Amino acid sequence: MLWKGRRQSDNIEDNRTDGGGGLPGGLGGGPGQFRIPIGGRAGGGGLSTIVILVVLYFGLKFLGIDPMQVLGGGGGGLLPGDNSQISQSDQPNQGTQANDEMKQFVATILAETEDVWNGIFQANGLTYEQPKLVLFSDQIRSACGFASSASGPFYCPGDRKVYLDTAFFDQLSRQFGASGDFAEAYVIAHEVGHHVQNLTGVLPKFNQMRQRMSEADANQMSMRVELQADCFAGVWGRFTAQKGILEQGDLEEALNAAKQIGDDTLQKKTRGYVVPESFNHGTSAQRQRWFKAGFDSGKLSSCDTFNNPI
Repeated sequence: MLWKGRRQSDNIEDNRTDGGGGLPGGLGGGPGQFRIPIGGRAGGGGLSTIVILVVLYFGLKFLGIDPMQVLGGGGGGLLPGDNSQISQSDQPNQGTQANDEMKQFVATILAETEDVWNGIFQANGLTYEQPKLVLFSDQIRSACGFASSASGPFYCPGDRKVYLDTAFFDQLSRQFGASGDFAEAYVIAHEVGHHVQNLTGVLPKFNQMRQRMSEADANQMSMRVELQADCFAGVWGRFTAQKGILEQGDLEEALNAAKQIGDDTLQKKTRGYVVPESFNHGTSAQRQRWFKAGFDSGKLSSCDTFNNPI
């Protein structure tokens, strides 16, 4: 990916030297976080209820979906459920120069998402509110509660910020077998996809409804939310490719990353078996398919995970 020398976003908060303050161990984190798996849960009411609810009119029109149909929401992390055996404890410390370059990379990818989503929102008569991206080390406090590096990258609807410990990228390569700068860009674009869902009313509706949903129904709806964020990342990738900054093999890097963080793949790695009813982000095949759907079409209407089979 030809990212060097391009515009960098100013919407970066670098808290890597601050320490996040007091987080208990494990895959914790407050309610409402939307993570890339290493984990993410949901929670109340029944899928039939979702079918008859109406989400924000402008949000549905924006997504190219019939406004009389419902779009439920969930939100914010790249990694699924409880993969507590996945650890970052053996990750090497990165030097200042590496961290500086990583910050430049993250700021550049965030700027690229800003350009794409500003354009898409404007084309639909809307204003895109750019999210902040918080870099942290080890642990962090957000409006959604505490989180540790073990939680993986996540989006918090409460403060409209993406949270990222860049050590995750090393883990993505070494532990998950998903290396490459476009794989890393996919991680950021997925979390920004949750921000788009928040702005268009998807996440607020899901956060309301999951309090009344069974765990099984909430997991199913969470999968649809996560797969839509993957599709939005694909839409971003399409516009980025049109700029001529993707290189041969970049698309394969992103698809491989989507494969490696699927619920089934992660559960096989951490447990040795899969529990399909606990899936809350999507299988490897589903995550690849929805990213590719967005990438191939570049259209948000291709990302309707709520009214189509997943």
